[in-house]
Amino acid sequence: MKPLKKEDIKQDVFDLYDDYAHNKLDRRQFIEKLSLYAVGGITVTSLLSFISPNYFDNLVVKPDDKRIDSEYIKYESPKGGGTIKGLLSKPKKKSKKFPGVIVVHENRGLNPYIEDVGRRAATEGFISLAPDALTPLGGYPGNDDEGRTMQRKRDRNEMLEDFIAAYNYLKNHKNCDGNIGVVGFCFGGWISNMMAVRVPTLKAAVPFYGGQPSAEETAKIKAPLMLQFAELDKRVNAGWPDYEKALKANNIEHTAHFYPGVNHGFHNNSTPRYDEPAANLAWERTIDFFKKKLK
Repeated sequence: MKPLKKEDIKQDVFDLYDDYAHNKLDRRQFIEKLSLYAVGGITVTSLLSFISPNYFDNLVVKPDDKRIDSEYIKYESPKGGGTIKGLLSKPKKKSKKFPGVIVVHENRGLNPYIEDVGRRAATEGFISLAPDALTPLGGYPGNDDEGRTMQRKRDRNEMLEDFIAAYNYLKNHKNCDGNIGVVGFCFGGWISNMMAVRVPTLKAAVPFYGGQPSAEETAKIKAPLMLQFAELDKRVNAGWPDYEKALKANNIEHTAHFYPGVNHGFHNNSTPRYDEPAANLAWERTIDFFKKKLK
């Protein structure tokens, strides 16, 4: 049988995967519903394989890239999970301070895609820190299904404290100039929004398809925002009108981009939800925004 292509898959399958990835379906329910689309020579196994992430064949910046130094570090998060592990990446330039970027994972821990995003930021001239909020439970387990199960066991506000602690660690790092932004995806998008609420000295936030703060929380935001949305992401987009209203009411600097015809997760190049033109444009805009704001 010829390999599946994105065009072979109905939008309903992507919506189904989104429900599964965000804990609206357990695995048994997901497989049962997925079987309805196993027609015309397409099997459940081939569908499952196609929509599951393939991390290691899709790394943009390899761990041993000569342009950067990248290593795992540990920092303290006394209000969160205690000692947290993260991937610290920076340009390979000696005796220089760089603006910082916190990179926040989805709802499944620090997987290879998010580590890759951290390294990508380093190649653009930033020192980045990509924490693993699963550290108190043993860390990212090597696959997303287990990672999602593990992350559900943690309180999301405690995890928010872990990323605020990451900001404080990076701000005091000898190679950071103290100007720090945050970029996050899905759960990490919510964290990015909430760090803008909670950290008054944050210089910029770029939430990718992230949940929104309340109107009362939004009023506390000081950092400029660049918000990245997927047109087909009805679940997240439903909260945008109220958020936009609150941002405007409080005169908070913000720009929102909606990418037509793409799904939640379009930046993640390890799954078929990935849309290369939209992902490249969104990342280019993100880096330009950080270069402008993290002066």
